[in-house]
Amino acid sequence: MGARERADDVLRMYRLARSGGSRELLRWVSGRAAGWAGLLDGDGTVLHGVVRSADGMGAGAAALAGECVREVTGLDAHSFSFDRGAHTVLLFPLDGPPDSTAPTLVAVAPRPLPEGLPTLLADVTMPLTMCWAAESVERRRRRVDLAESRGREAVLHLLMTGQLSIAHQVAGALKPTLPDPVRVYVVECPVGGRDEVMRICTRLSGGRSWIVRCPVYSRHVILVVPADADTGTGGGTGTGDGAGGQGGGAEQWLGVRIADAVAECVVGASEDVPLSDTATGYRQAFHALAVARGLPARHARFGSAQEPAVVVGEAGARWAKALLDPLLTHVPRRSHDPGSQELAATLASWLAFSSHATQHLKIHRNTLAARLRLIGELLGLDLNRVGDQAALDLALRIRATPTTLTTTATAGPEPLKSPGPSAPSAPHRLDDILRTTAMREWADRQLRPLSGSDSSRNAADPRETLRTWLECEARTAATAAALGISVPGVRKRLTRLESALGRSLLQAPSARYDLWLAFRALDLAEAEAAR
Repeated sequence: MGARERADDVLRMYRLARSGGSRELLRWVSGRAAGWAGLLDGDGTVLHGVVRSADGMGAGAAALAGECVREVTGLDAHSFSFDRGAHTVLLFPLDGPPDSTAPTLVAVAPRPLPEGLPTLLADVTMPLTMCWAAESVERRRRRVDLAESRGREAVLHLLMTGQLSIAHQVAGALKPTLPDPVRVYVVECPVGGRDEVMRICTRLSGGRSWIVRCPVYSRHVILVVPADADTGTGGGTGTGDGAGGQGGGAEQWLGVRIADAVAECVVGASEDVPLSDTATGYRQAFHALAVARGLPARHARFGSAQEPAVVVGEAGARWAKALLDPLLTHVPRRSHDPGSQELAATLASWLAFSSHATQHLKIHRNTLAARLRLIGELLGLDLNRVGDQAALDLALRIRATPTTLTTTATAGPEPLKSPGPSAPSAPHRLDDILRTTAMREWADRQLRPLSGSDSSRNAADPRETLRTWLECEARTAATAAALGISVPGVRKRLTRLESALGRSLLQAPSARYDLWLAFRALDLAEAEAAR
């Protein structure tokens, strides 16, 4: 090989190192060797391997390379050569830092060797060492990022399940500290833009926010922000009584800035909630996100609305305890079977995210199905029915709201009206809870946006559409058949209803549980008035 050819090869090596890294360098070496080239660690494990020969020598060459690397481990030399059958194995250990073991460059080539191949391998070790070092740093950075991301996801999961003490302990190793009270934001990012949006959110929030990649929706970022983060930045509030509003003032300051900074993102914000109610804040932000998609400003805030878990008061707390007791006192027959707390967390995740609970809980769909069957058997409920789902969702929300146990008579519902002389003083049926005046008023507020809404002018009666959808167990195909329209037509109607209600219907977390409870409460009130 002449000096000019060697200089051209060296120049080519460094260009490949800059553009393609170690893989492209190995691919080029494999072509020049007319054989196999790879990087192996000290025990002969192939880290990267490339074969460009036409004789299909890949698997055999990799095994031969591993055998030769194990033979020279511990020997102090800059290069090695072995003849094995019709092939020659050339080994060149790469240089590495003192505290780590660098891999070995191995080429397996048929004899006679291409002219200048040993010199070429000696020259390529320097750019290959540089690439390997840079790629090792990048791999370590990604592992650290993944560990931090999983840690933040774990903290969010603990907050969503009300385990504040453990959440604070885990969060102690990360920054910033968990705020209280908080406002929750859900940011829907452009495709492939989540990492960039996270960096922008970190900058705009001044490093005070907990920013988490949503484990369920690949385009969502969740922010848990101190409630006072936006104080004094403007005037005005969002609109709505249980609906999302297009806020433009202080309470929407961060959401406005995020939407302005990223042209294609959409932002939903919750009310200010205690840290212990992070799950409620997430649901509110998710519902606001559904509204924001239809607004030119691309941001919305969840309007002021009372939680049904608070409205039910102490009577509701007793009902929820009785309903969930078989689940919460369940003792598994085998030590590796899920216990009561794990089953309760599974149920809460499934009610919130439906089939996406597998991603949230990091379990297989068969495991989820088996747990749901067990939960249904323990509670004696049909989890395929929206009515039973709504009852369980309300009960779990009541259990996660300690204030229901101490709600005063003035803040809670009126005393239950006895339906008969033999009725028990402590109700154990959902209908008894829904018959109270406070729940009837709550139900009326939930459905009030449908009266005189744009939906009623653009389509059939929105209440009929919504009621039919719920009676069909929130299945669009069955709803379309019942209404005599197409499935896309049902989706369009429900999308319009999302804007009118300010709540998400088609994507989980969905408002279908609250809406089912609202219709049931009003139906009971009408039946009672008709008697």
